[in-house]
Amino acid sequence: HVQLVESGGGSAQPGKSLRLSCATSGFTFSSNCVAWFRQAPGKEREFIANIDGGGRTTYADSVKGRFTIPKDNAKSMLYLQMNNLKPEDTAMYYCAADEEYGGLLLAYEYNYWGQGTQVTVS
Repeated sequence: HVQLVESGGGSAQPGKSLRLSCATSGFTFSSNCVAWFRQAPGKEREFIANIDGGGRTTYADSVKGRFTIPKDNAKSMLYLQMNNLKPEDTAMYYCAADEEYGGLLLAYEYNYWGQGTQVTVS
């Protein structure tokens, strides 16, 4: 079965950086779409970034130029490098995956989810 486990969250000051990790297993990591979403209390789950089976990336406008989504196929690891953090980045961050090759943008399109890691910027 598919498992995704996030780590690396915590507290950071505005302008600083954090790097989140997502360890995956149970599916063909290198050829599937994987992504990061975030959700703040009382708000809808928000798309952050994805990388498709061909290595193409897509970023939300809110994080473009600040966040990147590195991927290590050999280790089946997904990362989210977050630079120049802002208070509005505070949220629970989730990694997600789907067996679809192409990039997916909507939360309901992803079949597999981790349990999240909290990021607090203040």
